[in-house]
Amino acid sequence: MDKTPLADRVRPENFDEVLGQEHLLGAGQPIRRLLEEGVLFSMILFGPPGSGKTTIARLFAQKFSADFVSFSAATSGIVAIKKFMGEAENRKRLYNRDTIIFIDEIHRFNKAQQDAFLPYVEKGTIILIGATTENPSFELNSSLLSRVKVYMLNPLSFDDIKKIIQRALTTKKGFDGRRELSPEAFDFIAHISDGDARVALNALELSTLASHEKLIDLETVEQVVQKKALRYDKAGEEHYNVISALHKSLRGSDPDAGLYWLARMLEAGEDPLYIARRLVRFAVEDIGTADPQALVVANAAKDAVDFIGRPEGDLALAECVVYLARAPKSNEIYIAYEHAKDDALKTLAEPVPLHIRNAPTPLMKKLGYGKGYKYPHNYPDAKVDQEYMPENLRGRKYLKSKK
Repeated sequence: MDKTPLADRVRPENFDEVLGQEHLLGAGQPIRRLLEEGVLFSMILFGPPGSGKTTIARLFAQKFSADFVSFSAATSGIVAIKKFMGEAENRKRLYNRDTIIFIDEIHRFNKAQQDAFLPYVEKGTIILIGATTENPSFELNSSLLSRVKVYMLNPLSFDDIKKIIQRALTTKKGFDGRRELSPEAFDFIAHISDGDARVALNALELSTLASHEKLIDLETVEQVVQKKALRYDKAGEEHYNVISALHKSLRGSDPDAGLYWLARMLEAGEDPLYIARRLVRFAVEDIGTADPQALVVANAAKDAVDFIGRPEGDLALAECVVYLARAPKSNEIYIAYEHAKDDALKTLAEPVPLHIRNAPTPLMKKLGYGKGYKYPHNYPDAKVDQEYMPENLRGRKYLKSKK
C-alpha cells in the first residue's frame, strides 16, 4: 500500500493539469511563454495556501531537467541552504546542470538571511523559486525582488477544488474509482477547504481511512474534519435563508443575532467575500445617510478579508456586523433611488433642459445650450432657485426635505 500522502500522489504531472492559474499558464500568458521559449529564471510565487506554488516549482524542475532541492524557511537554517547553494555552484561549473532551490515560506527569512541568495541568483548559479503567502513588497528585500520575477497565484475556486477532488477519486494515482463521495460530502469538502487544494485532499484521504464503505457520506466527513455542514449548497435554499437571517438581524439592530448568523455562514464554508459584499450592500440600503461611516466600515471589512483571508479576516466581518447592527437605520436612499429609477425608465427620451446642457461649441451656444443657467457659486450660500428636472418632472422630489 502506497503511504505517500494523497496530495503528493495526485499532484499535477504537467502544467496543463494545474488548475486556477490560467492568468499565468494559459495560452500567451507569462509563465506559459517562458516554458515555450525555454527560459528558466528565479521567481517568487505569491499566493494563498494550497494554490499550487510547490507544484509549479516542481514542474519547472521537471520541464528543464534541473535538480530540485526543497527547503522550508520555517524549519531550515540559512547555513544549511548555503551549503546546498555551494554544491549547486559546483554542479553548474562542472556539468552545466541547473539546480532549482525551492524555499517555502521565504518571507520567514529576515532581510540579512535573504541577502545570502543574492550572489548566487545574480550569477545564475542557482534558480531560486520562493513561495510566500505574504505580500513580497513588504516581506522581501528590494535587492532580491529586483533580481527575480514575482507572480501572484489566485486562490482556487469552488469548481477548481471539486475538479481536484474528482481527479483524486478517479485517477490511478488516487483511488481509481474505488471510493466515492455523496453529493453532500463532495460539496462540503470543497467548501471547508476555502480554496486550499491540500486541505481538500487531506479531508478526502482521512474520510476514506475512517470508512470502509465505497460511498462516503456527509456524516463521515463531518466527524473527520470536526465541522458541521449547514447543507450549504451555494444555489440552495438554506444559503439564502441564512444570509436573509443575517440581513434582517442587522436591520432589526440585533448585534448578537448578527454575530450568530455570521458565524453560522463562515463555519459552514461560505465565501467571506460574499458576506462582505452583502454587508456593503446593507450599509447602503438600510443605513445610508443616517450614518455614512457605515459604508466606509463595510468597505474596510471587505478589504481586510481580501487582504488577510481566513480565519483572521473573520473578526473584521464580526466588527462590521456589530457596527452595522448598532448604527441608526434609514432606507431613504434605497426608496428614493427606486422612485428615480422608475421615473427614468419612463422618460428615457425626455430632453435635457437647455439651460443645463453643456455648450462646448459656438453653434451649441447659438442654439441656446446653457442659456439662462445660474451659476450657484455666484449666489449666497451657493443656493439659487433653478429647475434641474426635465419638463415633465418639474418639482418632483424623491427625498424628504432636509431642514
